[in-house]
Amino acid sequence: MPPDVPDVAFIEALVRWDAGWYGEIATNGYWLKPGEQSPVAFFPLYPMLIRAVTWLGINRWVAGITVSFLCAMTALYLFSRWSRALSEASWPTAFWLLALYPCAEYLYGVVYSDALFLLLAVGAFLALEKDRPSLSAVLGALACASRPVAPAVVVGLLVRSLERRRLKGERIQFLDLVPALAGLGLLAWMSYLQFRFDDALAFAHVQGAPGWEQPPGWHSWLKLEWFKTMFPQVDPLIGLRLGGHALATVLALILVIPTFKKLGWGYGVYTALVIGIPAVSSKDFQGLGRYAIAAFPLFLTTALLVQERPRIRMGLLVVFAVILGLLAIAVGAGGYVA
Repeated sequence: MPPDVPDVAFIEALVRWDAGWYGEIATNGYWLKPGEQSPVAFFPLYPMLIRAVTWLGINRWVAGITVSFLCAMTALYLFSRWSRALSEASWPTAFWLLALYPCAEYLYGVVYSDALFLLLAVGAFLALEKDRPSLSAVLGALACASRPVAPAVVVGLLVRSLERRRLKGERIQFLDLVPALAGLGLLAWMSYLQFRFDDALAFAHVQGAPGWEQPPGWHSWLKLEWFKTMFPQVDPLIGLRLGGHALATVLALILVIPTFKKLGWGYGVYTALVIGIPAVSSKDFQGLGRYAIAAFPLFLTTALLVQERPRIRMGLLVVFAVILGLLAIAVGAGGYVA
């Protein structure tokens, strides 16, 4: 634990694992050591916000907790507005499915970038639904500067923009292409990496460093590490963790199909990419349950599927809440959950 972490159990519970990287970036900026774990693996917007808050004289870890919590609350509010715009009947269920999702503990103050990305991604699509393509592009660009699933945001916004025009029975206009400017967020980050480290894709290349060992290629694509860990024998807790993330990935990918049907091509493409990109690049599914938070349309899809099945709906919410509570306890105790 870094020496400047306040000696408060609640705070210590929220600043473990990758939180250390965000704290390092917020304090010392970026550096790259070829062949070693380096902070360039983490996109810049979240640590930039932490650094901005520290200018107010606030401890960097308290700043991170504050940023994450405020982003989460705002994201849930925007999600309620977005889901209500698409389904007046199902939005309350969708809201609670997201709020109680088992990995949602990473939204509520943990010093990770998930809450920020969710806020910006939901905001970008909500702006698009409200016929504000320029705002959608700005929020999308910021989302692209906060997580490596930027292509999902750019393609999803563009497809949804064109789809909405088609549903109106009108010809495509130049304005419909504006949301694609969200890609400027990723371009800016890559330009910085090229200028500073002469490697525009340093965030991807560093994934192969010892300790992470997730280089792009067939070894990760085929999940050989997952199979080696799980079979023929595995520690029960490790098996539960990696098996749970694998199950969450499979279920999320299955839900992509009804998402196309119920919410349209834009949201179908977005969810397919936002789940598919980390699913392909991960060596053992670790963290995929948490990454599914970014696939927010899946929660509305699920709500639509169970809307006429009240017992299933209530049972699902209860199961989510119980698992969320257990995982929150595990995170608080220092467990490596996601």
